[in-house]
Amino acid sequence: MQKEQAKEPSPLDGLTNPRAIALERFPICTRESSATLSAWRLAISTDDGDGAIYLVEISPDRSLYRGEGIFLGWPQQRLEPVYRELLPTDEEPPLEPPQLG
Repeated sequence: MQKEQAKEPSPLDGLTNPRAIALERFPICTRESSATLSAWRLAISTDDGDGAIYLVEISPDRSLYRGEGIFLGWPQQRLEPVYRELLPTDEEPPLEPPQLG
């Protein structure tokens, strides 16, 4: 009898049909800094709702993740793997531009 290997949970567990919509630079203010910083904003759409995850690079060795929309209130430990999982690779076609209006 073979032992079944424990399957590692996906960071996307609990999200229905998540997909990255746009990746853009975005100005952001944090409590940790008195200056306006630049962050990467990954807009994400799911069947459960829309949201975004911001990657704020405070210094070369320190980053913060912030959630918006359905990701609001999520802990850093969950935002980071979701952001990394949905981040487009160089092989993927470019993301859709945001629709204004």
